[in-house]
Amino acid sequence: MLFVKSIVTGVFVVTLIALAIPKNASAQSTLFNIPSTDVVAKKKVYLEFDFISHLESHSNGGFQAYVPRAVVGVGGRTEIGVNAAFLDALAPDQPVELQPNLKHQFYQNEGNGVTVAAGGILYLPVSHRTGTDTFGLIYTVVSKQVKATYGPRVTGGAYGLVGRVSGSGTSGGAIVGYEQPLAPGKVSFVADWLSGKNRFGYVTPGLAITVSKTSLLYAGYSVGNQGRKNNALFLYYGITF
Repeated sequence: MLFVKSIVTGVFVVTLIALAIPKNASAQSTLFNIPSTDVVAKKKVYLEFDFISHLESHSNGGFQAYVPRAVVGVGGRTEIGVNAAFLDALAPDQPVELQPNLKHQFYQNEGNGVTVAAGGILYLPVSHRTGTDTFGLIYTVVSKQVKATYGPRVTGGAYGLVGRVSGSGTSGGAIVGYEQPLAPGKVSFVADWLSGKNRFGYVTPGLAITVSKTSLLYAGYSVGNQGRKNNALFLYYGITF
């Protein structure tokens, strides 16, 4: 019953946002959990809403996370943004976390399909800070787009954690992503993975669906690199205007 409730809640919230926002531009700032090599174009704004839910009751470890994001293209192949993460779970005093971020695209060659980008994210708890810490994540990613009708895009890279409290898991790892068009311009299979035994260590396969030529809906399922019941439904809708 909770499985159905969580899916209905997520689909309802994401659909509500999709209907409320006018559709007049397009972008992709992330896959599921990993950053893409794309950046938001100058003077464009990318909005996204993530819904993540472990499909059990709160008393059995279930939770719902709501993560709105906004990213602005500032020119020079650079974007800046901020995420706000809200968690609904059984444990009291769940932290609200702001995640300011920046990404710069260092290289792009459309002829050979290679793009290189790097960036960073600051994880900043702003309420109920007991037991949480402020730290940063830095990363670099490289992608290769295969030139074909159903040509995939493969992304690889690495990330490191700066200022993370000792005992919070591994301090970095690999970044891997794969995007495979199933129906050009409509549906793609997408999967991404961050290695490591920490809060970022997940593999997430799913589908990317083109809602319009200006927006995308992603639906997947994240499975942790460690821990029993460390998995969650992942839905998000993103649009640039």
